[in-house]
Amino acid sequence: MTGLDKHFDYVVPEDLVDDVAVGSVVRVELHGRRVGGWVIALDPHDALDPEGLKPIAKLTGLGPSAAVIDLAGWAAHRWVSRRRHFLVAASPERAVRFLPDDRRTGRTVDPRSPASTGLLQEGGGVLRLTPTSDPMPAVLSAVAFGPSLVVVPAVDQAMLLGARLRRSGLSVALMPDDWAGATAGVDVVIGARAAAWAPCPEVSAIVLLDEHDEALHEEGSPTWHARDVVLERARRARVPLLIVSPAPTLTALAWRPATRPPHERERAGWPIVEVVDRTGEEPWKRSLVTSELIRHLRDPERTVVCVSNTTGRARLLACRQCRELTRCERCDAAVILDDGGEIECLRCGAQRPPVCLACGAGRFANLRPGVTRLREELEAAANRPAVLVTGDGPERPPEAGVYVGTEAALHRVDRADTVAFLDFDREMLAPRYRAGEQAMSLLVRAARLVGPRARGGRLVVQTFLPRHDVVQAALLADPGRLAAAERERRRLLGLPPFGAYAEISGRGSDEFVASITTTSKVQIVGGDGDYVARGPDWDSLADVLGTGVRPPNARLRIAVDPPR
Repeated sequence: MTGLDKHFDYVVPEDLVDDVAVGSVVRVELHGRRVGGWVIALDPHDALDPEGLKPIAKLTGLGPSAAVIDLAGWAAHRWVSRRRHFLVAASPERAVRFLPDDRRTGRTVDPRSPASTGLLQEGGGVLRLTPTSDPMPAVLSAVAFGPSLVVVPAVDQAMLLGARLRRSGLSVALMPDDWAGATAGVDVVIGARAAAWAPCPEVSAIVLLDEHDEALHEEGSPTWHARDVVLERARRARVPLLIVSPAPTLTALAWRPATRPPHERERAGWPIVEVVDRTGEEPWKRSLVTSELIRHLRDPERTVVCVSNTTGRARLLACRQCRELTRCERCDAAVILDDGGEIECLRCGAQRPPVCLACGAGRFANLRPGVTRLREELEAAANRPAVLVTGDGPERPPEAGVYVGTEAALHRVDRADTVAFLDFDREMLAPRYRAGEQAMSLLVRAARLVGPRARGGRLVVQTFLPRHDVVQAALLADPGRLAAAERERRRLLGLPPFGAYAEISGRGSDEFVASITTTSKVQIVGGDGDYVARGPDWDSLADVLGTGVRPPNARLRIAVDPPR
């Protein structure tokens, strides 16, 4: 049922016997009202006596295949969730009663990638391409095997690649809009994260592009990842899976080692990386606007994008006169300077005028300025206008020579000559175990924006940790250096992919955890509505968490392997 996560027995009326199949979307009577649901089995061995059952009220249309229905059951266990979340992702957005004609052409189109073809022939693998490499040959290699499912991080990426595939003479179904066409049969089914659940009859190969990208990981509960879904789907269908990424995650590398291009070719596909070592600066005089950055800002021929994931005007303040760190008078937390010039505490919400509680002075140093304040500083340093770009701003910012903003700028600015990460340590040292991979993902996105070194593309990385694995991996155009270091750390700590991890929070979490049947394999720690569960593998963790009872009216969040 769409509003529940339970299964019920109904009788298929005589007039629907020829039309109802496993996966069909139907409407049934339940407690005096009609609700929607999916047919998950026909004539099961444990069915009730049909004499006392209600009939299906209406056949709404077609739905997921039996194989995808089973896959949704696996996913519900894997992410300790309800199966309906995945059935919704696998179903058409609008009712589909009839299918168009099969449009499969069976064509083989060039150019294909020899490396991709070799991996697919071997049953699948991981291909490490440079950030600026064209993924089209890898996709065409898969299509040569037969109908292919292609999953990418973003809808616009799927649209562009789908249009190129059509121009090459292949039939394409773009998900989710062309669910009916995909079900009828095409050469390529392509879409963003939810396309991992898309129909693809007689699928012969699956391709996952940019596996490193966080957009493939669902932020809401259940926190499923398209990579894990297509890995299981390919295994069940016994078809090869090709994972393509400039910086494959450890989870992908735990499945198969990466095949990489020759180092010179890989290096040519990355932009020039300039590392601004800030370790010699005096702590009180640190500024995010360095002399190296100013050189790029003042070059009128270059479009510069400056990235800092600190919003507002200032996130860490200190009094310029007494050098006391500015804190909240109510809860003692660090405070920020909001856009109106008032001091505000994000923990308790207290506000006050910009006055130091220790000495009464009214001038503060921005130890961690936000992008609003940075825009003013960068505009003054560049002697030309700077445009602020954040997730709350317009989708397409106005044309300018200098942009400053959060990582949203990497998605919303069309092109740049230089991308500067003003406070890259904030990304590398973030309090999450994937921080290194996520920082590397930002560099990959920036590299695509500026282009390869032959075109003059440059990344400027300002850091107090120039020897950090992420910085060195980018500097040497060798993401494998990061993977090797991360592998040892995670193995030592038992973190994914060498262990399983989940967070349990929200109203009802205390009661839920108390109801779990624990084992020695899985440890659950925490309290007051916030818990962490760890186990040796995903099945063991799911088995234990699955014994928990969700309290009535709970607002429970179980995040198995959360993205952040």
